[in-house]
Amino acid sequence: MRYDSITEAIGNTPLVRIDPAVHGLRNIDLYAKLELLNPFGSVKDRAAWNMARPRLEAALPERGGQVVELSSGNTAKALAVLAGMHGLTFKSVTNRMRIPEIKDLLLLLGAEIEELPGQSECLDPTATDDPLTLFHRALSAPDSAYLHTDQYFNPRNTEAHFTGTGPEIVKDLDGRAPDWFIACVGTAGSSTGVARALREHDPAVRVAGLVAAKSDFIPGIRTIDEAHEVGLFDPGTYDSIDAVTADEAIEGMLTLNRRCGILAGPTGGAAFFGAIRQLRAVDEELTERQSAVFIVCDRVESYLSYVRQRRPDLFGRPRRRNSPADLTPAEIRTAPAIGVTDAQAWIATGAPLVVDLRSPHAYAALHIDGSVNIVDELFEELLHGGLPFSRNRPVLLACPVGEKSARHAALLTRMGHPDVRSLTGGIIAWRDAGAPLVRD
Repeated sequence: MRYDSITEAIGNTPLVRIDPAVHGLRNIDLYAKLELLNPFGSVKDRAAWNMARPRLEAALPERGGQVVELSSGNTAKALAVLAGMHGLTFKSVTNRMRIPEIKDLLLLLGAEIEELPGQSECLDPTATDDPLTLFHRALSAPDSAYLHTDQYFNPRNTEAHFTGTGPEIVKDLDGRAPDWFIACVGTAGSSTGVARALREHDPAVRVAGLVAAKSDFIPGIRTIDEAHEVGLFDPGTYDSIDAVTADEAIEGMLTLNRRCGILAGPTGGAAFFGAIRQLRAVDEELTERQSAVFIVCDRVESYLSYVRQRRPDLFGRPRRRNSPADLTPAEIRTAPAIGVTDAQAWIATGAPLVVDLRSPHAYAALHIDGSVNIVDELFEELLHGGLPFSRNRPVLLACPVGEKSARHAALLTRMGHPDVRSLTGGIIAWRDAGAPLVRD
């Protein structure tokens, strides 16, 4: 194949059948749509090019044009490449760059990275005093000097998959839509666009959405609470929405890597694991053969540090002690917690040490007066070494919405701390209750 531009290589990715010996389904043919083979390495190449293409010609370098996106992942990577190809600069705006390999690659591509405070880890369009939200509004203004692709609200994100990814799946299945489509939910662009295209071909297609478990972080996947903050997300798109844990995503990833020769990252692993779990429940009851498709979003190489942190045993190192991943669902469910009103009264006594587990930028935006900031990854590192606080000092843990703090409260309780509690609903609940917050 000969192309005049690398952008012509975006799309038309292979659809690969997964060996039944790997997935164990008797009556369902399972296929992986290999979006990791797009030229910049991910499913986001399609949306980035579709969103940016109409405006790139007008954003001439001599006018100081700059492409800007609220992204710390694959969309930023693709846009950085596309901007550079057109003589433009690219700025990634985020309140948390969590994957070191992605950050390094963006810098290598010449991107500018601006980290702004944000009250939560996801853009909240209703938070009128959130600096990240205010910046998003400024970018979206009609007189903005930036080329803002706006992946969370731009319908061209969805369109890229409605006109490309979805029809490609139908074509490769000999003109038939699959019976099942299983998709991870990030910006919701790919899941929504593909679902629309498949159902236009066959309204009976069932769509299963996958989100990250509330207490977990999986690159490229939102929790259900975060998904509801995304403008493209519509719960009605999905027949079901289930959660996948980080450990399950890594297990699915390893199966694809080792058994299928597909060098998928954790997002693809989550899609595979969630697909098997969803389909296994219906497989035995089928009386005729069906088909299912999931998307492999990107490649494993960008997430080695993420995997190493959670599964050091895969790299010849012992599993670390005192890990939140070792908690049982019952321990998390019964973790000691306290509501906003009671927490205020407790803090007024001067008794608890208040630990804010959010990013430094989120903490800088607004936080509980007198609290200390220990970002959740660092806090987990401290726990590996034992109790970081005196057993004589009560501790109140706070995170954006209360899930991560609950896990850490459960773990500290298991480790023997007699009085640690999680703030129910997190900083968002504290803010919504009108409780006082201060700014650095």
